[in-house]
Amino acid sequence: MDAVFKALADPTRRSLLDELFREDGQTLSALEARFSMTRFGVMKHLKQLEEAGLVVSKRRGREKLHFLNPVPIRLVHDRWVSKYAEPWAAALSGLKTELEATMEKVFEIYIKTTPERLWEAITDSEMRSKYTFGTGVESDWTVGSPYKTVHPSANGPISEGENLEVDPPNRLVQSFNALWSDEVKSEGTSRVTWEIQPIGDDSCRLRVTHDQLREGANGELYGGWPMILSGLKTLLETGELLTTPGSLLYATPAS
Repeated sequence: MDAVFKALADPTRRSLLDELFREDGQTLSALEARFSMTRFGVMKHLKQLEEAGLVVSKRRGREKLHFLNPVPIRLVHDRWVSKYAEPWAAALSGLKTELEATMEKVFEIYIKTTPERLWEAITDSEMRSKYTFGTGVESDWTVGSPYKTVHPSANGPISEGENLEVDPPNRLVQSFNALWSDEVKSEGTSRVTWEIQPIGDDSCRLRVTHDQLREGANGELYGGWPMILSGLKTLLETGELLTTPGSLLYATPAS
């Protein structure tokens, strides 16, 4: 967390994060054009943000795109802010995210676990329900097969799709159709990619990319990822469940 606080302490780096929040997936040239500093200066600040995990870069052809990664900020919130904040504050934050959606979102987190254990947590229904607001998942995990997520209080699936790529314990690509409300149903099909990379002997980097989203898509489609990934990290590293606004809203079956 020290690297996160150090990165956030600089106003220029905070402005870079604000710029990526406004428009995610920007190139270095695009970011440079918005700041009164040299290209080297922007690169230096981006490097520190990447080292803190606040920015994630992806190659797309010859371009290198930069994405805001809100997961470290979510972890700071869960540890130091949420216990002092009223529930409505999280709701307002979620509303802001919804209003400023973009077409692709990238989330990254480091977890002290093995790739096999992480894959199990993603594909095992009982484990999955512990960090996805009580929602389990059903599938045979073969390429081309369907999957659906289910909740005890729901009359039907919460979401569903197709397993497009299945490469345990490294990569899982799925189409995604949200079904929990008429508003999200109308958004159609997007795509979620889970990528697991071992780091050293006992840790993994998990990157989740949610793309093929409609420009201005409903923020409910992707707004829960920071809470989900924070809960996954907590579960695998401590065996405990993480209380989040999402878990409070959806984890308890309706009476």
